[in-house]
Amino acid sequence: MAGTYARATEVAIVGGGPAGYVAAIRAGQLGKKVLLVEKSELGGECLNRGCIPSKALIHASLLYHALRTEGPGIGVTATDPRFDLGAAQKWKEEVVAKERKGVETLLKAAGATVLRGEAKFTGPRTLDVAAPDGGHERVDFATAIVATGATHTVLRGFETDGRQVFNAAEILAMADLPKSMLILGGGVSGVELGEFLARVGVLVTIVEMMPQLLPGLEADLARELTGALERLGVRILVGTRATALARAANGVTLTVDHGGTVESLSAERLFVTIGKRPASRDLGLDEAGVTVDPKTGFVGVDAQMRTNVPHIFAAGDVARPPMLAHKSYREGIVAAEAAAGRTTRFDFRAIPSVVFTTPELASVGTTRAEAEAAGTPVREARFPYAALGRAHASHATEGWLKIVGDEATGRLLGVHAAGERSGEFIAEAAHAIEMGSTIRDLALTIHPHPTFSEALQEAALLWLGEPMHVARRRADAGGR
Repeated sequence: MAGTYARATEVAIVGGGPAGYVAAIRAGQLGKKVLLVEKSELGGECLNRGCIPSKALIHASLLYHALRTEGPGIGVTATDPRFDLGAAQKWKEEVVAKERKGVETLLKAAGATVLRGEAKFTGPRTLDVAAPDGGHERVDFATAIVATGATHTVLRGFETDGRQVFNAAEILAMADLPKSMLILGGGVSGVELGEFLARVGVLVTIVEMMPQLLPGLEADLARELTGALERLGVRILVGTRATALARAANGVTLTVDHGGTVESLSAERLFVTIGKRPASRDLGLDEAGVTVDPKTGFVGVDAQMRTNVPHIFAAGDVARPPMLAHKSYREGIVAAEAAAGRTTRFDFRAIPSVVFTTPELASVGTTRAEAEAAGTPVREARFPYAALGRAHASHATEGWLKIVGDEATGRLLGVHAAGERSGEFIAEAAHAIEMGSTIRDLALTIHPHPTFSEALQEAALLWLGEPMHVARRRADAGGR
């Protein structure tokens, strides 16, 4: 029933995504009275409209594509395999609902209370929560954590409508497949969902303004993926700027400029994925005295995720890049511990990233270019998947793993891989970097055989000049 109510809590958390719900669980574990305010679904963008649903559809497309292309060559045949988007969407929603229910259960077990509504700060220790039924509730808090995540960037003239022009959330809810799709933006969502569409028979063109797909990623990884997408039939235009969009009953036309050459691209639909911005607007943060960067929209925080107002914290995509769920998890834990008075800090040497394409791309730590720009003498070693027994057995010999090491000390600085299951073992490399391991340490670690993770050990041996499963070359002999 609509009305005005009031309650008090020790820790108020605004936003129930990866940073927010994990913060609520940790604060509850520490014995705090926790109130989590969420205006939509628990789990945030990642669980409901991003990471999890996209991977579910990607998995379905992989099975379909493998049956049609890979299966006959390895003795697996099927009569007229079809991709049923409706059935795939139903399964995807079941996966999401199960995960969301799991979050609810974990919050309940931690003793956290969930309040549905849209929160806005009205002062340094108060929130107004507008409930779905029109009622309002005042929340008094001792500490607060802002974990509102990020929203899709909207480009004027390219606004989405969920019918012909889609953002990432809308494309994941499509009821039918078009014959053709233009994708404006070659970042993670663009390449992952572009590959998904291409696998199930959609004619895909990706337009990226920067010189490579996945701007900011290690250049060799981007090149590897570009080649794989082109072999799948995807047209890729990098260094290309979209200048206009025309909508018609039968599709859309995108005008692009490629180094002065103007071209019109037509398709049934357009997917606009040009990034995200922090969801820091309309939260009343100015009323609370919290400083927000006027250019980026990020809420400034220190190593304890504390804002300029000592009892208010921020975590996840709203606080700072990179916008990654696993980074948000850790930040949520740190914010909760700091809010509870614990000695804690967000301190790391490297955050891994994974792009769920084929080949799968995984990266952690420093690239060779970054190290050389910083004046660090480095050397690389690149081990091919084609030398892995597991890769041959799994019909996945395309790809490689590259190690970047400090030439003077032999310390591991970075690992970058393009290949099957690379995202599953990149955490080992992240752990090694966090521990300050040398490449010799990695080479001496016994890896199970046959696995894809052996590529780490083999690349380490190659860097040392002691390769076991590729021929030794004189230039590889480092002798560390």
